[in-house]
Amino acid sequence: MFDKILVNNYEMPIVGSGTNTFGKVGNTYTNPLRGDTKEVVMAIQNGYRHLETAQSYRTEGVVGKGIAKSGTPRSEFFITTKLATRNGYQGDDWAHAEIQKSLKSLQTDYIDQFLIHHPMTDDEILAAWKILEDYYKKGVFKSIGVSNFKEDQLKLILDHATVPPHANQIESHLGKWQHDLIAFHNTHNIATTAWSPLKNIDQPSKQLSAIAEKYGKTIAQIVLRYQIQRGVIVIPKSHNKDRQAQPLNIFDFQLTEEETTQISKM
Repeated sequence: MFDKILVNNYEMPIVGSGTNTFGKVGNTYTNPLRGDTKEVVMAIQNGYRHLETAQSYRTEGVVGKGIAKSGTPRSEFFITTKLATRNGYQGDDWAHAEIQKSLKSLQTDYIDQFLIHHPMTDDEILAAWKILEDYYKKGVFKSIGVSNFKEDQLKLILDHATVPPHANQIESHLGKWQHDLIAFHNTHNIATTAWSPLKNIDQPSKQLSAIAEKYGKTIAQIVLRYQIQRGVIVIPKSHNKDRQAQPLNIFDFQLTEEETTQISKM
């Protein structure tokens, strides 16, 4: 599978699987966990080696158990998780405790990418970033970054960091490609990961349908191919084994410059 080389030369699979509803009753984000690892095991069987989770998803344990159950060595996986900061930064002791919980739940002694999940006040962002830097320098985190950050919040970190952010995970999909923010990322060697990359594909244009027909691919595959051709990492998610496998089958064709221009305006 094609990898994105981060600015620190760490390799990140450019296609991963989201997990925020995996192992939950009714496949619903807010519902309780079922206690099984069905979808994670399915993803691993399909060939996924990049799994994305977060403390607030409550699925770190599902991911950790699924990897352990698979029998595939931990070293083959790229795991992303995030510090739950929607309610702000609750102090260094809290951050250390939450990180240790993540390591335990994921059944690992290192995390490939650890992110601040949501922006906070400037002081809180810098306090949290200092903790991430410390774990990165110790080798516990192999790369560090943020999620849902805008340019001014990224500039804050860039101006004060000893380790610049390696990635920003943002909403990016049809109707909201985030061209300007991604251009800023590229200028500062920050990798972009697109969450909800398949949003809005249920209302495709005739142009997009025609492109999909030309290549014998689904509209979802065309949209994901567009993202990876511009260097964006994607983390689609499905509870259906066949649909879950489709995003991994986008490396056998290439969109033309004209087609990428058309899609970029959709």
